[in-house]
Amino acid sequence: MQTAIPCLFMRGGTSRGPFFNAADLPQDIARRDRVLLAVMGSPDPRQIDGLGGAHPLTSKVGIVRRSRTEGVDLDFLFAQLQPDSDTVDTTPNCGNMLAAVVPFALETGLAAAQGETTTLRVLTLNTDMQCDITVQTPGGRVRYDGDARIDGVPGTSAAITINFLDTAGSVCASLLPTGHARDTIDGIEVTCIDNGMPMVLFRAADVGRTGDESVAALNGDVELKGRLEQLRLAAGHAMGLGDVTKKNYPKMCLVAAPTADGALNTRCFIPHVCHDAIGVLAAVTVATACVLEGSVTQGLARVPEGRVKQISVEHPTGEFSVEIEVDAADPQNVTRAALLRTARLIMRGEAMVPAAVWNKEQE
Repeated sequence: MQTAIPCLFMRGGTSRGPFFNAADLPQDIARRDRVLLAVMGSPDPRQIDGLGGAHPLTSKVGIVRRSRTEGVDLDFLFAQLQPDSDTVDTTPNCGNMLAAVVPFALETGLAAAQGETTTLRVLTLNTDMQCDITVQTPGGRVRYDGDARIDGVPGTSAAITINFLDTAGSVCASLLPTGHARDTIDGIEVTCIDNGMPMVLFRAADVGRTGDESVAALNGDVELKGRLEQLRLAAGHAMGLGDVTKKNYPKMCLVAAPTADGALNTRCFIPHVCHDAIGVLAAVTVATACVLEGSVTQGLARVPEGRVKQISVEHPTGEFSVEIEVDAADPQNVTRAALLRTARLIMRGEAMVPAAVWNKEQE
């Protein structure tokens, strides 16, 4: 016997995974996590017995419900799974999967379309972060086709805009959890920052790299990965995160001068695998570091003038543009971050899990 659970399999930005209505999953967290592991086929490097794609970017789950918070339309819980471990991490955010939340809600009746476009306020339960997400809904239906292009996804799709309302200190206590824009940790100059994603930024040159290496080369660089994990563990304590050995954050990011027309070149680790692109909130955090006096990006990043700045973050498969607005009275204070993503409904159906994992009929 197996238990059928309604779900939509969706791409959000450069990630994908099953989305569930929270009401369709076990309310007990331990049982819910066992169900999600069974759905994704973890732990197994190929995730051959589940929906996972054998990579952290395709081992993600979205859980959505009508919000219980006044002034908020939807609550979103993101779960990060790993192909070869039995962990279900609901601590960090995922800005890519966030792009599919409103389409999921509209497709499943958790929310109603408002006209040609629909804007809903979403609370990410992982870090208590709110944002306004706008999708195109001509004729009351989600539009997926369009001319918006994001690097890391083939073709074009309808644009989805995400306006983050308050991302500073999403997991850490503040934007700069050490109290400084630059620190020396384990012998390396770093910027420890959290504007939606806890990150440790460091210059590629300081670890003997160019910052323009391929993803394959960095994933095969055993010496570098060992050095970065040592640095990550030390930075975790400095950022007030404690022992981060088993946590998916902070992310690690090599930064270097741009190689094309962007503001900064990056290679991000999530946290042990080099990202083929860059996460949404990681891009927001990197863009924020670019406008902070004294950060390790200073002298490398090309930053435009004005209160509203378009920061193009280069990554291995292209670039990610973030619109940053700073306070006129205090240019070090970032007041707004907005960006564009796309999403697509890939499949509608039921995820099947063995009754031994969860048998709803016995509850």
